[in-house]
Amino acid sequence: MRTITFEQVASAVEGMCIKANTKIGADVLAGLQKARETEESPLCRAILDRIIENDKIAAEEAIPICQDTGMTVVFVDWGQEVYFEGGSITDAINEGVRQGYTKGYLRKSVVNDPLERVNTKDNTPAVIHYNLVPGDKVHITVAPKGFGSENMSALRMFKPADGVEAVKEFVLQQVETAGSNPCPPIIVGVGIGGTMEKAAFLAKKALLREVGKNSSNPYYADLEKELLEKVNNLGIGPQGFGGRNTALAVNIETYPTHIAGMPCAVNINCHVARHTEIEL
Repeated sequence: MRTITFEQVASAVEGMCIKANTKIGADVLAGLQKARETEESPLCRAILDRIIENDKIAAEEAIPICQDTGMTVVFVDWGQEVYFEGGSITDAINEGVRQGYTKGYLRKSVVNDPLERVNTKDNTPAVIHYNLVPGDKVHITVAPKGFGSENMSALRMFKPADGVEAVKEFVLQQVETAGSNPCPPIIVGVGIGGTMEKAAFLAKKALLREVGKNSSNPYYADLEKELLEKVNNLGIGPQGFGGRNTALAVNIETYPTHIAGMPCAVNINCHVARHTEIEL
């Protein structure tokens, strides 16, 4: 058994909160640069230039890429041979978020109740997903999620007879409805299968995949490519000003489901697509 302490987890999460909000991922930056090269509209090329410039300045000066520094979503793969000491791991993660958002001068956007809406003043609590896995390592992913894009999420409970065409129509309809609200070029996460909440989780997790990396399943890889082309043919474009690049990627994650159902969720990420990870 390995031992990991409260302080180790809190310190790791603190650093990841700051890094995710100030340094664009290399894969996302490469996706934006590719979009800039393929964009036909002069106005949209100029917009992509400004986005890329903004990302570089944020990294160089250690300032937030976007003013909405999000609600912190954390994915934890916890090795079953790891013992945690010093308190609750949930408390350790939230302490890391608290310190990261304070020391990094990041906007605190979380309210303590969805209806009473009093700000918690430290961006806690985080939304945390735990997964127990074999081994003696702990893998943590921190993914701050802004709500310009989060508010464009949707879930549909299809009948199996509706088939793949219903899924395609739903994804395209949701992107078209979202328009410029999620700050395109976007990444579209699609979750299919499981139950209602599992589909939503899959859609969120799909956003973590490296930009430009398709599903390992050839059927879904082809579906991702088809949907990406159709999304980019909608004409929304960077920041909603038209052009060819509405999305950088469409990522699909699936899970077995019931014979009577076909849940499908769509979760959209803005062009910042923040996330970072560490292994302890």
